[in-house]
Amino acid sequence: MRAGVNEVTQNLAGCLGEDFPNVRANSMTTKLPVPESITAVDQPQSMFRIATASLVGTTIEFYDFLIYGTAAALVFGPLFFPSLGASAATVASIATFGVAFVVRPLGAILFGHYGDRLGRKKTLVTTLLLMGGSTFAIGLMPTADTIGAAAPILLVALRALQGLALGGEWAGAALLTSEYADHGRRGRYSMFPQLGPGLGVALSSGTFLVTGLVMSPESFATWGWRVPFLASAVLIAVGFWARLNIAETPAFVKTIARNEQAKLPFADALRNQWRQVLLGGGMLSMTFGSFYIAIVFLTGYAGQTPGVGHLGLARETVLIVNILAAGVLSAAVIGSAIWSDRIGRRRVLLAGTAFGIVAGPLAFTIMQPGSAISFFVAMSLLMLVLGIPYGPAAAYLPELFHTRYRYTGAGMAYNLAGILGGALPLIVADPLIKAYGGMGVAYFLSALGVLSTGCLLLLKETKDVAIDADTVAAPA
Repeated sequence: MRAGVNEVTQNLAGCLGEDFPNVRANSMTTKLPVPESITAVDQPQSMFRIATASLVGTTIEFYDFLIYGTAAALVFGPLFFPSLGASAATVASIATFGVAFVVRPLGAILFGHYGDRLGRKKTLVTTLLLMGGSTFAIGLMPTADTIGAAAPILLVALRALQGLALGGEWAGAALLTSEYADHGRRGRYSMFPQLGPGLGVALSSGTFLVTGLVMSPESFATWGWRVPFLASAVLIAVGFWARLNIAETPAFVKTIARNEQAKLPFADALRNQWRQVLLGGGMLSMTFGSFYIAIVFLTGYAGQTPGVGHLGLARETVLIVNILAAGVLSAAVIGSAIWSDRIGRRRVLLAGTAFGIVAGPLAFTIMQPGSAISFFVAMSLLMLVLGIPYGPAAAYLPELFHTRYRYTGAGMAYNLAGILGGALPLIVADPLIKAYGGMGVAYFLSALGVLSTGCLLLLKETKDVAIDADTVAAPA
């Protein structure tokens, strides 16, 4: 127990900046302790532990991230923006959800630095605690009725901390599995962090569904919405335990042993592989767009009075559809990740982005006011658009970058996609749906599909890259 507390203290101290003087003073000559290596005998059990820690961690991260999105769509408008009116307040609350996407690249740079300098494990423990602390704090926050204009300001600040944490989370979780997995099974094992969004959606929607069913609408709006945020403390404890009980990745161990860790991973990644950062971000922009339009935007609009873009469905119906659609997403992630080990990451990714060009218009054509079945079919199409390319992504992006700055490079590409496909669609969706109806949003998703396909065509296959060697698959 004492060793665990000491390790947590060291993690938090490092994240507060105490390592920066050493980085500046010693740069490439800093000799870090070599973590324990993984032997061939330990590998099966190790992969189980690594996959579990990666899955639990990203599930918790996305749960925390998405309960904010669900609350923003359902209750945050009148609680934190009461003076704007019902419709404008919903738009404003959803806009605060997009704040995290702006901050996420900073999280990728900050935690990528530590992940490439000090190790994947310690950094991931820190991002988990930061996400958990900010989420728990949102559950305790007073609303505008109590503290006035300070309420939305504090809400945005805590949302920014969530974005900072998630910006450093995904790349580290992806590296845990991709840098441990045997050659030829990297796609299979790298699917585990990719299951986090689907399970996070199911947990967040399920929590709001239960709290909404067991209490009156008045109680839910007054205090019931806080329960999912406060309940995250239990999940954080589980993820914390899982991540403390893993070893450092073999690829990073080799980098330390050869004393090849980057002096400034951010600068090296941009200087040497800026094209992979930009193309990788563009490649995943469509997957982010379909996911956040479906889970955040449509969760709010599907439950409103029938009209332009509104389906008039009950809140419980929308949440149940989200849970079912999360199952479709998880199935697509599993199938595409395994298939990428057989035919290659790039082919599977191209199949997903090409499908994304037509899926948006098809989904919005299918949706009909008052029809839960049509809403489920449309949501399932959008989840397939995410799941097919998202499954191989946790293997593909790390395979694009050098080991010494892989955490930073993969994180920057992933979070650039978050801005293009997450923040931007949520900003333009409301004006588009008012001006052109649902098809305005649909064709915007198609445009993201064209962008993702074009970027992917400029990248090469990476399935056969040796991930513990200092080689990468450069753009074509």
